[in-house]
Amino acid sequence: MQHRLRDTQILGTDDASIGRAAGILRAGGLVSFPTETVYGLGADATNGEAVAGIYSAKQRPAFNPLISHLPSLEQALVQGNFDDRAKQLAAAFWPGPLTLVVPVSAECSVSDLARAGLDTVALRVPDHPVAQSLLSAAGRPVAAPSANLSGTVSPTCAAHVLEGLGGRIDAIVDAGPCSVGVESTIVACMGGRPRILRPGGVAREDIERVVGAIGESSHAAGSLLAPGMLASHYAPRAAMRLAASVVQSGEAVLDFSGQLSSGSAVAYLDLSPDGDLAHAAANLFAFMRKLDASGAAQIAVAPIPRNGLGEAINDRLSRAAADR
Repeated sequence: MQHRLRDTQILGTDDASIGRAAGILRAGGLVSFPTETVYGLGADATNGEAVAGIYSAKQRPAFNPLISHLPSLEQALVQGNFDDRAKQLAAAFWPGPLTLVVPVSAECSVSDLARAGLDTVALRVPDHPVAQSLLSAAGRPVAAPSANLSGTVSPTCAAHVLEGLGGRIDAIVDAGPCSVGVESTIVACMGGRPRILRPGGVAREDIERVVGAIGESSHAAGSLLAPGMLASHYAPRAAMRLAASVVQSGEAVLDFSGQLSSGSAVAYLDLSPDGDLAHAAANLFAFMRKLDASGAAQIAVAPIPRNGLGEAINDRLSRAAADR
């Protein structure tokens, strides 16, 4: 699937422009906006297909968890379960360049795709007046990795965004250069000592002054909790058989574009009957969970093209199928 060409608008920071940008987000579009760290590429975090558009625009090779941005701690508390240390860190550094990874709440509306299928969610309240205005106007969590092509330098002004993503996104809110210029520090708070998953705009020493000694992430654990960590997989209980051409007895089926039969399957779901890779990406994690819940010992997965978002889908499926 080729990424759809778009007429990228350059918007200002007046109320009308912020309203227009918020409307684009609510309609499932892509908007780059400034934070104090770098310019982010925003999409409605509750809309899986909108989030898939981020991966397509960035040519991102894997479905890493994305940080969801909110205008206040009160709204973040709706999305995640904050322990005492998480609340202390939020009180000390929000709004600001700190991201907290916490367990999802029962009310969490952030999509499976934005969370990379995990039961945790990465949340941040940025310290930038334009970001605050846009997030308040959007009225929902906004997933926003850096607004650049994957593997290139993060953008700290609108011109950087336009150079890399012009024609690939709907709008850029231009508020001049960013003040911090490096990404947020990411800290996991999931019981026990908080752990730094990625260093960034808040120093370790400042964090430890609030919550005491903190730990490091364990890459060997194979759990991709946040951007900037080693890749991991959502590992279903069932075995995954990739590039299947037939359905074996007792298998559940994860199909794409009607390639496999549903007749003998324990359970059957088609990621996208019409072959739309963005639709398939939006369904991937939820469908894997549903098929795993069917009780089948093995899930047969139809071949999926490797172009466009297919590369990321295949990456995630290969990790799910890896030995564990």
